[in-house]
Order: sequence, then C-alpha cells, then structure tokens
Amino acid sequence: MPIKVKSNLPARDILENENIFVMTENRAMTQNIRPLKVLVLNLMPTKIVTETQILRKLSNTPLQIEVEFLQTATYRSTHTDPSHMDEFYKTFDEVKDHHFDGLIITGAPLDFVAYEDVEYWDELCTIMEWSKKHVHCTFHLCWGAFAGLYYHYGIQKRDRVPKLSGIYKHHILNKKSPLFRGFDDVYYAPHSRATEITREQILECPDLELMAESDEAGVGVVKSVDSRQFFVLYHSEYDADTLKLEYERDLAKGMDPIIPVNYFPDDDPTKEPIVNWRAAGQLLWTNWINYYVYQTTPYNINEVENE
Repeated sequence: MPIKVKSNLPARDILENENIFVMTENRAMTQNIRPLKVLVLNLMPTKIVTETQILRKLSNTPLQIEVEFLQTATYRSTHTDPSHMDEFYKTFDEVKDHHFDGLIITGAPLDFVAYEDVEYWDELCTIMEWSKKHVHCTFHLCWGAFAGLYYHYGIQKRDRVPKLSGIYKHHILNKKSPLFRGFDDVYYAPHSRATEITREQILECPDLELMAESDEAGVGVVKSVDSRQFFVLYHSEYDADTLKLEYERDLAKGMDPIIPVNYFPDDDPTKEPIVNWRAAGQLLWTNWINYYVYQTTPYNINEVENE
C-alpha cells in the first residue's frame, strides 16, 4: 500500500525514483474505496487445489476482494464433484451482464492440443472478447497466458521437448515497473509446461512489453502496453509439493519425466523440496492487484466499458 506524504516533502522524489509508491495528500483525499470484484475462470482439473492456491495469493493484501468462480458451459469438469461446481461456480451467461475489476484465467493441461481443438475454445474466445469491455485488468496464467497471447495478438506456441519442469531464475527487464516493486534483482519461479514462445515473438509485437525472462526457461512475464492484460508463463501460485506431485503422477503413468530442476535437494526426489519462490510469487500477485487493479479501476465499475 502507498505511503501518504506532503506533496513538497524532499524525500518524495527520492522514494519515487526508487520505485516506492508515494501518494500525495490531494490524491489520498479524493480516493473512493469499495471492495474489488475479481472473476476467476478456473480451467484446471484440480479445481479445489487451484481455488485454494489463488485465494491464498489474493488474500494476503489489506484489500477487500469479492471473488467469483467461473466455469465453462461447453465443457463440464470430470475431476470435481458436480455439486461443488453447481454450488460455487457460475457460467458465462450468469456473469456476462456484470463488470469486474479483475479477471484471472488459469492454466490447463492442454499443451499438445491445438487451440481450435480445445472443447471450450469458442467459449473461451467469447469470454476473452467480453473482457475487453467488462473487465478492467486480466491476469493470464501459464496455458491461459499462451491462449490469451494467441487470441489477442496471434502469437502461436510451439512444442518444447523435453518438458520444462522446475524452478528457474528470472531477471527483470523493467525495474521501474510497479509490478516488480519490492523484488530482488533476480527471483525464482516454477515452470511446468511443454510449450513455449520466444522473446522475439513478443518484441515483434508493438502492443506488448516483455517484463521478465529466464536464461533457461525463456519468457516469464508479458504485459500489454496499456496494462490491461498480463501474461505470466509460470506458476507463482504453486504449493511446495505441486511439482513433486506432478512428477510422481507422470512416473505412475509409466512416463519417463525429468526430475524437476533446481527443486529437490541434490536432485533427489526422496528429499523435501526447498521453497524459494513463495515470497516473489506473493509479491507479484499483490503488486498486480494493488497497482493495476485497485489503484486504476474506476470507482463506478460500469465505467470499465468506456476505458
């Protein structure tokens, strides 16, 4: 959250140059405050696990956030009890006449499926198009990020063999961005995907900005130049054992998965992973919801249509 100081305080300029969020008295006096409305399109088969991971990130701020969960109508989850979906999830028809401060589109285990072959692709495209006039800012995660980059900007994914799995070091390209306030010079984040896009594909698009990348894992974070769309190609929301469970799942299927890199001590799957991404992951979510949603969304949420 910002610190409020007198407009002519000498330290103000110094702090702003250090990317510290400083609010003047005038702005503080005119701020209107209300609960934020965030819609989560949960495409993961592990609905409850993903719900918990995302809510854990959203809850660690002083902001009041009203969260609603969205499911696709053209594809019904087979991994979660239908009663859970009916009680806690809405369909697009139930929310399409409403406006939201934020939209989160999760990943999905669809790396090797062409977008047009995804059962709910047409519905997802409808939701992404709808979001342009009904959502202030959208946060895309992993496969959701790939899908968003393809739909909005025509950027095609390509297969990556072997699968990218592990904890990778990232560096920030725009250190003045509010998204990375409070970050160390380098940070770590989990990747788990068998597809990729290149930095050249992002740099060739004038409407996008490459925000963070990894020498090993490639593109990390991308945003639109108008700051209405964010694309995070990793999983900062992952729990300590998520990659472990994925590795054990693939072993049980008779596959030959690589041991997630930089994850198990001494690359020994019998040892408990050491978490080194949680703080940066939390900060990413907190900065997004604060600087790109709370600080910029209109007080009258219906005015999103005019942005």
